[in-house]
Amino acid sequence: MILNPNFHKDWQKRVCTWFNQPARKVCRRKARLAKACRIAPRPVAGLLQPVVKCPTIRYHTKVRAARGFSREELKDAGINKRGDSSAEEINAAKQLTGPAMPIKNIYKREGARVVSKDEKYFKVIASLRMAHANARLFGIRAKRA
Repeated sequence: MILNPNFHKDWQKRVCTWFNQPARKVCRRKARLAKACRIAPRPVAGLLQPVVKCPTIRYHTKVRAARGFSREELKDAGINKRGDSSAEEINAAKQLTGPAMPIKNIYKREGARVVSKDEKYFKVIASLRMAHANARLFGIRAKRA
């Protein structure tokens, strides 16, 4: 016996269609082009962002773009926090496409070093056990001597 089947749910509320997806794609493309024309000499990719190192040991070798500059950094660079360029500078500027300052992760690989004969045949566990035994028996050996 099947208890309480309840197959009469209102399924039309749970259906989601995406028939407007191609139209939205065209709309977004037109909006991007309009924004590029509106802010003509400025970079389209967004504002300039500082490069920072990622936190924690796992990611501290990578660099990424941070959210923005601090007021002290802007002051040191001589940039007004609200001011835009003058009219002459805007007219002389050229349109930049792509990211304003691309971030490059540069890794320096360490070369292999030459291993000496002593290092090659060195037995770490045996030397550690011998050091531990010498430390443990130091007092007894000194007493016998």
